[in-house]
Amino acid sequence: MTESGTAVALPAASVPVPFAPEVRPAVEAAASDAPLTRDSVLAMRGSMATMFPPPSDVIGPRAVEAEERVIPGPAGAPDLEITVLRPRGLDPQARVPGLYNIHGGGMVVGHRYWETGRLVDLVERHGYVAVNVEYRLAPEDPYPAGVEDCYAGLEWMSAHAAELGVDAERIVVMGGSAGGGFSAAVALMARDRRGPGIAGQLLLCPMVDNTNSTPSAHQYRSLGTWTREANEVAWQCVLGDGLAFSEDAPAYAAPTRAADLSGLPPAFIEVGSAELFRDEDVEYASRIWATGGQAELHVWSGGCHGFDMYAPDTELTRAALASRDSWLERVLGQ
Repeated sequence: MTESGTAVALPAASVPVPFAPEVRPAVEAAASDAPLTRDSVLAMRGSMATMFPPPSDVIGPRAVEAEERVIPGPAGAPDLEITVLRPRGLDPQARVPGLYNIHGGGMVVGHRYWETGRLVDLVERHGYVAVNVEYRLAPEDPYPAGVEDCYAGLEWMSAHAAELGVDAERIVVMGGSAGGGFSAAVALMARDRRGPGIAGQLLLCPMVDNTNSTPSAHQYRSLGTWTREANEVAWQCVLGDGLAFSEDAPAYAAPTRAADLSGLPPAFIEVGSAELFRDEDVEYASRIWATGGQAELHVWSGGCHGFDMYAPDTELTRAALASRDSWLERVLGQ
C-alpha cells in the first residue's frame, strides 16, 4: 500500500505460490523458529540435537538392524561416521540394492540420524541396505570438505559392497535439500573421476544453485520452512563471500554450475511448487533432458520445502512416497 492507501501490484516473481492447506501448519510453526544467521549456526545445531534419536529408538520392533561404523575419510581428512541399516536376518550371501544417503541441513546444520526414519522405511519396505553418512559442516569446514567426505563414503560403500550384502551395480545416491545437492555433486564427481558406478540419483528438493536468482528464490523471502535468507547464509558459509552467489562457483559445490550434465545416472527430482528450490530443480531436470539423459521430475502442488519431513501424515506425502517407491523399483528392481 502507498501512503494514500492505493494498492501497489507486486512483480509476478514476488508473489509466492500458495502452500497446500495440509502443509500450512508446518509452515506456520517454522515461522516461529529463530532465523538462521552466520552467528547462530552453532547454537542452532545444539538446539536441534534432540531431533536426532539413535537408530534403535527409531527402529523399535521393526525388522531392521543398525550398525555404527567408522570408515576412512578423504586423504588427509578425519575418518567418517556412518550408520548401516539392513533387513534383520539378511542372508550373508545376499546382494541387494543399496542406498547411499546424505542428510540435509543447508550444508551447515543437521545430522545423519535426522533421516533414519526415511531410511528405515525404505529398508523395511524394499529389503535394501542403506548407508547413512556423516560429513563435515560449514562454516568450520567449507567447500570442498563436505562433498569430498560424501564422495569418500560412496567409494567405501562401493568397495565394500559384498561385505555389506549390496550389489555394487545397484547403488542409488540419495538425499534431501543439501543432501540432494551433495548427491547430484557426487554423481558428477563419480562421472568425472571414473569412480564408483551409480545406478541412480534420488534428489529430493535438492539445493543445487548458489545464485538465488530464480523467480522462486525471490518468492520465498522470509517465508516457508527454508527461506531465501537462510539459503543465502548457507551458501556464504560454504563458499565464502567471494563465491557465495557467483556463477564462477565450483560445480561440485553447486551442480547447476556444471557446464555438462551428460553421462549421469538416471535422476529422480522432487520438489514442492511452494518453495525456493522449485525453479532451480526444474531447470536441472531440463538440462539433463537436453543432453538425452534420464530425469523423472515431480513438482508437488503446494508442497513446502521438505514437506514429507514436516507433514508426514498427509496425502501429499503419501503420493510423493509412492512415486519414489515406483522409481526405485524401476531403477533397481528386486
